[in-house]
Amino acid sequence: MCYYEVLEVSKESSGSELKKAYRKLAMKYHPDRNPGDSKAEERFKIINEAYQVLSDDEKRQIYDRYGKEGLEGHGQG
Repeated sequence: MCYYEVLEVSKESSGSELKKAYRKLAMKYHPDRNPGDSKAEERFKIINEAYQVLSDDEKRQIYDRYGKEGLEGHGQG
């Protein structure tokens, strides 16, 4: 799973582009708009996770270099 693919943006996307994509997807998959839909709720959680990483410059650099494993403390050797 690639966070850029989750948010449907390119790696060169600016902060405002990320935010716009996040808001669009968050509205679409929000649990309040999809009551009882566990797939939409899971997708919403993944979208949130992706945005939390990519909207933070430091986390984004780590993610770009090491992937998700780098954020979990691996790959920084």
